[in-house]
Amino acid sequence: MKNLWGNAQKNSFCQLSAMGIVSALGNKHKEILKNLLSGPPGKLTEGPNLLNERKFGVRNVKTTLAEIPEKLSRYRCRNNALALTAFQQIEERVESVRESTESFRMGVVMGTSTSGMLSTEQALRFRNDTGQFPEQFDYAQHEMNGLADFIAEYSGITGPAYTISTACSSSAKVFASGRALLEMGLCDAVVIGGSDSLCEFVLNGFSSLEVLSPEISNPLSQNRQGINLGEGACVFLMKRMPGGIQLRGVGESSDAHHMSSPDPQGRGAQSAMQNALNDAKMTPDEIQYINLHGTATRLNDEMESRAVQNVFPSSPFCSSTKPFFGHCLGAAGSIEAGVCWLTLTSGINSDKTIILPPHSWDEQADTALPELTMVRPGQSIPAQGEVNLMSSSFGFGGNNISLILSYDFD
Repeated sequence: MKNLWGNAQKNSFCQLSAMGIVSALGNKHKEILKNLLSGPPGKLTEGPNLLNERKFGVRNVKTTLAEIPEKLSRYRCRNNALALTAFQQIEERVESVRESTESFRMGVVMGTSTSGMLSTEQALRFRNDTGQFPEQFDYAQHEMNGLADFIAEYSGITGPAYTISTACSSSAKVFASGRALLEMGLCDAVVIGGSDSLCEFVLNGFSSLEVLSPEISNPLSQNRQGINLGEGACVFLMKRMPGGIQLRGVGESSDAHHMSSPDPQGRGAQSAMQNALNDAKMTPDEIQYINLHGTATRLNDEMESRAVQNVFPSSPFCSSTKPFFGHCLGAAGSIEAGVCWLTLTSGINSDKTIILPPHSWDEQADTALPELTMVRPGQSIPAQGEVNLMSSSFGFGGNNISLILSYDFD
């Protein structure tokens, strides 16, 4: 008799078989990779007026977003439209899996930091003017789990569906949760990812912390002024099978140093990176590239560069891609893992060469920070043997996670 519940087991195979993405760089794989590799980043888009009457540039999505079906209109908000735009890129692959297994044997784990807050802001303005909420506003647009519920209902997945919100590490944490559902035997496949849309609530919050930059972010530079906020979404189809691009390592930690500031020595970040290496049974020398969290704030750059130096005495290539995408908050982890996925895919489709995402900055290194090996435009590594890329995300409250994505070119 078929075991519908599966078997709980530790399985070394965790394939990321498909990826969909939408960002300030576009919504097609080739377009995003081309814009990322050809640099430099384009001009910022002017953001809304803040409470202190200042304005900051943002990285917003300009492409036309997917239309949410009428039967799911209660979920109709920009955050879910971003997620759907990314999901539709892998929809056929997800449907193929759903047709070959029970729908309750598939799950959805999504990450976000503010969900549909933009719709809530608009609804509250309407209520302030008219005394009532707009007819099209539904709490499901605002609810944190609305994101996962929406993707599950849209796709027909009836297994576990939930949203993780751990600030800027949210959609990196979904990789750990999705893998756990596979290893426990609860699911045969899981849709994982994240989405976050720009809103005034978040912009004012980061403005109050005095970490927004009036210029394009400049990670690890002595001239850095802070972050540019962005928006976007990225989703993956995760399956328990060999081959393809694998999630080889996951490392989590919680340093709980401060509500919004990281441990200045980077102990929490260091622990996450080392835990990912331990999980993958790898040495530091086996990692060829690190996608840094790289926010260009003084505190993050200090602690992250120290953590990388301590874990990787011989620094692999490193870069922050936030000058291109902006800091997409709850979606940042999945988008930056998506950059690693695209980077490996480019090697699969190329002539034995992987061009790495460049570190876009003024090249005026902060000499107070440990020196890392920053990727220059056009730098590449051979697409030979096993190539292992790490992506790290660090959130408020010390929510840290590092991921290792791998592909064996032999």
